[in-house]
Formats: sequence, structure tokens, C-alpha cells
Amino acid sequence: MASPSPLVLVFGPYNGDGLAELERRFTVRHQKSRTLEGLSEAERAEVKAVAVAGHLPNETMDALPALEIVGHFGVGYDGVDAAHAAERGVAVTNTPDVLTEEVADTAVALVLMTVRELHHAESHARSGEWERSGPYPLTRFSLRNKVVGIMGLGRIGLAIAHRLEAFGVKIRYHNRSERSDVAYPYDASLEALAEQSDILLIAAPGGPATEKAVNAEVLAALGNEGILINIGRGKTVDEPALIEALEEGTIAAAGLDVFADEPRIPERLRALRNTVLLPHVASASRDTRILMGNLVADNLSRWFAGERLETPVPESEKAGLTRRQG
Repeated sequence: MASPSPLVLVFGPYNGDGLAELERRFTVRHQKSRTLEGLSEAERAEVKAVAVAGHLPNETMDALPALEIVGHFGVGYDGVDAAHAAERGVAVTNTPDVLTEEVADTAVALVLMTVRELHHAESHARSGEWERSGPYPLTRFSLRNKVVGIMGLGRIGLAIAHRLEAFGVKIRYHNRSERSDVAYPYDASLEALAEQSDILLIAAPGGPATEKAVNAEVLAALGNEGILINIGRGKTVDEPALIEALEEGTIAAAGLDVFADEPRIPERLRALRNTVLLPHVASASRDTRILMGNLVADNLSRWFAGERLETPVPESEKAGLTRRQG
């Protein structure tokens, strides 16, 4: 007789295609409410894996005594305390690479929209204002001869840099440490990068190390001709400081796909004309989300087959949690 498939708890809202793939491979219990309410002690004791797209509280993790692995749907996994998981012997995986190209494409689109005010120009045409009052005004900026400074030259940041090179811009970057495999100039601090950049593009991961890294001082260094683009994590930017900088003209404009308290966007920010605001859609195509969901399921399948995980996070790698034992 075949052994029953492992019980996977899908915690909170989850992509429909990804959920279907998990249900094809495993026994699935979906807790849409982001709580364990309604899950009996016996059922909690059977849960061996969690799939989550967002936040998994430590207390939830600790309430699942048989938990072995967490599959995070997304490349940024700051909503899962991977260090705490490692202490418990729980592996954590994420979904890098499969969304890199989509996010990089969206980042370039966001740069172009913000620099050339394409969202306002589109409205000018659609509303009939072109016919009533004439052409859309000349935009203040273009990409000609611009320097783009990238905070976070990882997989996604590098893909963005390669795309932007085709526009003839110059690339600089800031990381925790300098890369030896790129020729782009490196700035040892984020403030120094901002001083050298016309466009400061945030592609860094979230977490305590980067929280509010883009503060008032960095924005002042970017200057009143500078533009901020963020497709990384909303909390990397000090949002009140950004709003003040945009209102007072400390910087010229901002294009944002991420926010500090999603989906809530401050009214002051929504009211600003010198912004482009997207609802965290950088990887939000069905093609890419299917690949992300498949990778979550692949990692869980590998784990329960005793094979090496495809994309364990660094905390799990360090703890040796890359393969199920026994």
C-alpha cells in the first residue's frame, strides 16, 4: 500500500495555479485566514510542510510540531524568520531566478514611466485633453546621459543593469560588498551612490539590514534633479522622509512598486503628481507566477524524496538543512 502523501498547510492567500500544483502532489489544507483557527491539535501535529506567500509568524511555526519545511512563494522571504526556522531544524526555500526577468522588465518600464511621465501622457490622450488643449507638455527629464545607481546588484539588479545598458545609461551600484565579476563602479555607501546617480534604483532584499536604508540623508544626496525607483521592498525606504522629499522638491520624482504597509499607501503619497505608483506587480504575470508555484512544489517534492533542495535560503544552507534525513 502506498504511503499517504505529506500534509502541506497553505497559510494565507496563495496563487491559484500554485495551489492547484500543490494539491496535485500533496494532501493540502488551506488556511486562508492566516491563522490556525479550526485546525485541531491532531491536524497540526500532522503538518510537515507549509507553503506561504508572505508572512508566517514564529508562533504559527512553533504550533506545528512536525513541521519540516517552509516553501516561500517569492524571492524575498523577510516574512519568514529563516533563522528561527533553522534553530527548529525547519528548512526554508524561496523562488529566485524564475521571476528575475519579469521583475527586471517591470523595473525598466517603471523607470521609463517615471522619467518620461508616460502615465500622465496616456491620460492626456485618453481623456481628450490632447484635442481640447494641445500636446502634452515636454517632459523635464529623459534617459540621455543619465547615471543609474542600483542598490542591490544581485540576480535581479544585474538583470536590470543589463537591460538599462541598452539605453546608453551609465551604471553604478552599492552592495554589502563589492562584486569581482562586474566592471560597474562600486560605491561603498548608499549615500555615496545617491550622490553619483541621477536615478537611484532599489533592488535590494528586505529585512532589518536594509530597513529605512533610503533615509532623508540619502534622498538629499540624490538631489532635486534625482529620481527614486523602488522594486525591492517598501520598508527599505523611509516612507515619511520620501513623501516630504517629494513634496518639498528635495528629489524630483519617484516610481514605486512597493510600499511600507501594503496594500495601504499614504494619502499624501497618492496625491503627488511626481510619482508613479504600481500595486506590487513586478512579477505579476500568470506565466511567472506558475513558475514560482511550480518551484515551491518542486522544493517540497525534493525534500520528501530525500533529494537536495533546489533553492534553500542561506540560513538553511548554513544550518545544513538542504536535504531531508531519514
